[in-house]
Amino acid sequence: MTEPHAPDPSWPRYTTTPFPPYRYVPGKQPHPRNSPLGHSYGGPEPQLAAFPAEGWRQAEGYLYGIDLYNYAYWWECHEVFESLWHAVGKKTEQGNFFQALIQLAAGNLKHVVGNLQAADNLIKRGLIRLENVPDRYMGVDVTGLSEDVRRYGIGPAKQPVLIRLAGSIEPLK
Repeated sequence: MTEPHAPDPSWPRYTTTPFPPYRYVPGKQPHPRNSPLGHSYGGPEPQLAAFPAEGWRQAEGYLYGIDLYNYAYWWECHEVFESLWHAVGKKTEQGNFFQALIQLAAGNLKHVVGNLQAADNLIKRGLIRLENVPDRYMGVDVTGLSEDVRRYGIGPAKQPVLIRLAGSIEPLK
């Protein structure tokens, strides 16, 4: 098992929402919700509201989910995107996009814990879902992201792919 690493600290953040005190990795830290020592124990599960895809720039939960993903908080990212997935509807284009991001995050986490077959399966399923959204969607260059993920999942890249948002949004740093 390896430890997930955050990207270069100069990588942009899209929200000022603080990160949890640790990145949950199964078997390494207390479970965030189930353990009294968990960083989210006793707290509510994310209950994020649906928003139109074109309103992504103002969707704090979505932007925070991207921050969590990029900084290797993959379990926590999964929780945020799952809440959005339920809110927008599982069978919508937006829901499909959130499911893809959930699968990519889960694949990264499986990779960290050494379950490479599960990681590959999740990443492949996420890539298939990304094929069903526009080339540019909710600030993401989906085509570029897919190509980078294929390179990471198949090629020699050592770090998971990061998601840079574009389209009239200024990173915080």
